[in-house]
Amino acid sequence: MELPGKLFVVAAPSGAGKSTLVKALLQHEPHLAVSVSHTTRAPRGQERDGVEYHFTNVEQFLQMVDAGQFFEHAHVHGNWYGTSRRSVETLLAAGKDVVLEIDWQGALQIRTLFPAAMLVFILPPSWDELAQRLRGRGEDAAEVIAQRLSNARHEVAQASRFDFVIINGSLDKALAELRAVVREQPEALRFAAQRSNHPDVFAALNLA
Repeated sequence: MELPGKLFVVAAPSGAGKSTLVKALLQHEPHLAVSVSHTTRAPRGQERDGVEYHFTNVEQFLQMVDAGQFFEHAHVHGNWYGTSRRSVETLLAAGKDVVLEIDWQGALQIRTLFPAAMLVFILPPSWDELAQRLRGRGEDAAEVIAQRLSNARHEVAQASRFDFVIINGSLDKALAELRAVVREQPEALRFAAQRSNHPDVFAALNLA
């Protein structure tokens, strides 16, 4: 399927700062459109239905799956997440550049439908920093955090399957790099280049 708009897909393990980065990206790049995902998880903090996510229950979500209403969907950390097919296709057909904030499974599903989609993976600077961020949110029980950290090792291992990699050690620097991907897709942010430029980080994350 060829549509005039560009599609950017941002994925990361929980706690790597994906949501914060995408929110900041949208503030600095107002030409970008965003498709709000559906999820069966409960809202966190000040999250609002229809803004951060469309919150739904499992029965409704699975009915939407059966009806073919999702562009992609996946089961992550015990909850379902999905991207509305109609929403994305309408935006792209109108010539809008769209950014999706989803998990790695959904990102790779999208690659099969839109080979031209540009996939971006956000890495934490270290495992210790990722653990501190998850604990610092104060939103999850200890066993949930432990599960997210365990899952993160598998998630981070998928980074080589993405077009661009950004290390979120500094929010300002990571945001500047994400904006560069949207504007010019620099070769310096490709997986191989980042691995060459940051061998210590990649080795620590078992990506060397």
